[in-house]
Amino acid sequence: MSELAVVSSRPARLKVLSDKGSRRARMALNLAENPGRFLSTVQIGITLVGVLSGAFSGATLGLRLTQWLQEQGLSTAIAEGLGVGSVVVAITYASLIIGELVPKQIALRDPEKVACRVAPAVTILSKVSAPLVWLLDASGRIVLKILGQKTKNSEGVTEEEVKSIIAEAESAGVLEKEEKNMISGVMRFADRSAKALMTPRRDVEMIDLSDSKQEILQQIRGTRRSRLPVQGNDADSILGVIFVKDIIEPLSMNQDIDIESFAMIAPIVTDNANALDVLKAIRASTIHMALVFDEYGHFEGVITSGDILEAITGVFQEEGDHEPSHVQRQDGSWLVSGWMPIDEFADHIGGPVDPNADYETLAGFVLNTLNRLPEVGETFTIEGWIFEVVDMDGRRIDKILVTPKPIE
Repeated sequence: MSELAVVSSRPARLKVLSDKGSRRARMALNLAENPGRFLSTVQIGITLVGVLSGAFSGATLGLRLTQWLQEQGLSTAIAEGLGVGSVVVAITYASLIIGELVPKQIALRDPEKVACRVAPAVTILSKVSAPLVWLLDASGRIVLKILGQKTKNSEGVTEEEVKSIIAEAESAGVLEKEEKNMISGVMRFADRSAKALMTPRRDVEMIDLSDSKQEILQQIRGTRRSRLPVQGNDADSILGVIFVKDIIEPLSMNQDIDIESFAMIAPIVTDNANALDVLKAIRASTIHMALVFDEYGHFEGVITSGDILEAITGVFQEEGDHEPSHVQRQDGSWLVSGWMPIDEFADHIGGPVDPNADYETLAGFVLNTLNRLPEVGETFTIEGWIFEVVDMDGRRIDKILVTPKPIE
């Protein structure tokens, strides 16, 4: 029970208890941090119990039962065999149930609590038998070295382990489904680049200074955006960002204003910038918008605080926009939008994804696989999944049908 409890305990939980002043939790942490000494101590205890129980059962209980059987009229040979054998079977059965199975199940049900309870006794045993513990620990390390085993791996908790804990918390009712989805969204967000977060250039609504003021006034009256980038003399010349509320009144009153003077400098990030760096840049700006450029200075798109929120919580539906990222059909296949982020696709649908790929969407996955622009109706199969391009919007892949391949 001591061994399984300490090994199964999560160090983070023991650390919390230790920080709250629990001396037993601190002892359990020390045991877990020195597995060689701990396991040697436990093995000494197990060996002592085994030796004592064996000697006690054979020399005492077995002898007494043998004498009792002889008094009942059995021969010496039969009484000795039956007496010692019965005691050995009974002791073995009790050792398995009381000494192994039940204690291990108790340890697994609440390992941290059990570890805290047994830690003082194990610590005392470790100190009392210190020379023998040192000998066993040193011997074990020597044998491990001969076998080519390296020292304990210092790698911390992996992302997959964190996801497993979150899924376990959801199934146990500790987390609501939406809470679990948002936590997963935060983890996905940290792994994304600016390219995966941005609204691409073709979908960005901008004020073009080459337009007349009347055209600009008509544009800002019809926009649903609170701020718009300002484009200069070419597509890559973005002068800044204008708050619509700042210019709509003077334009409506036909005032002679310099629209460019209302443009405010927005932070600029590269398309390969880490999502956390993008978040830091946006938080430091009053514009709450970042302009995305590639390494050649071409304007790629914009990232707003709303884009960051959507990356965590999921895409918000806007008026006139009824296109979900994915829909499961009755036959088990999925109709997926090309713009669906590839990490969300992997989480929700589970298709094959290269974690180190340089594409950000399912459309990028298709292009990366085919190495060319596909035709409508074109299909390919990867790792048991069938992908079919069912709709193209010009040169953009709009819809992909994803079907798990039937098991033959």
